[in-house]
Amino acid sequence: MELRIFQKGFNYSQDGPGNRLVYHLQGCNLRCPWCANPEGLSVEGGERYPVEALVQEVLRSRAMFFDGGGVTLTGGEVTLQFDALKELLTCLHAEGVSACIETNGCSPRLPELFGLLDTLIMDVKHYDPEIHRAVTGASCAQTFQNIRAALEAGQKLALRIPVIGGFNASAEDAEGFAQRLTELGVPGRATVELLAYHEYGKSKYEQLGLPYRMTEQARVNKEILQRLSLRLQQAGIQMIHT
Repeated sequence: MELRIFQKGFNYSQDGPGNRLVYHLQGCNLRCPWCANPEGLSVEGGERYPVEALVQEVLRSRAMFFDGGGVTLTGGEVTLQFDALKELLTCLHAEGVSACIETNGCSPRLPELFGLLDTLIMDVKHYDPEIHRAVTGASCAQTFQNIRAALEAGQKLALRIPVIGGFNASAEDAEGFAQRLTELGVPGRATVELLAYHEYGKSKYEQLGLPYRMTEQARVNKEILQRLSLRLQQAGIQMIHT
């Protein structure tokens, strides 16, 4: 089997613990207008790598996995290449390599990977599945099911909320997130990190000839982030910042 990859390189602590070799897998099922990696949206493109070649590259890189580091697979959306992804994770697990994935949680097959992961990072973009569908193109109901499944399985879970003005950043939204995450059983069992909207991907849209639809309304200030963080802490949720 092989994986389509559009970017790879090392990153420290922002894609799982320690220094990690990060692979960006091609293709995504969502169309979030704030996406920072539009080059990874299409299922076509990227460079093809046989799984065995990736395993050997990882093993050659082991000396760089300091401070609890390892390999992180992100996207795009990693689960669009599920079978090859699972094969790679199985090989890494057999070699004792710390593995992490970053996912939007939309795949019903995600629980198949729990025993192969040291850390699972999952986006929670909204607490309302229909608003999520209207903005990103798909519901987040399956994401909620996978959060429950991960917690029940004892999977180490780190949730991330991209905070976008006009989408999920109001006081009402803070209450919605607190209620939803409490209902899912997150307090005391998983961490949550807030990621403020940024324009790092804007120039990529121009290079690809794609319209960039985000406006100034999407920006969030420190007070908005603090309000959401405080409300989640009041719900007993552990907040982190990497």
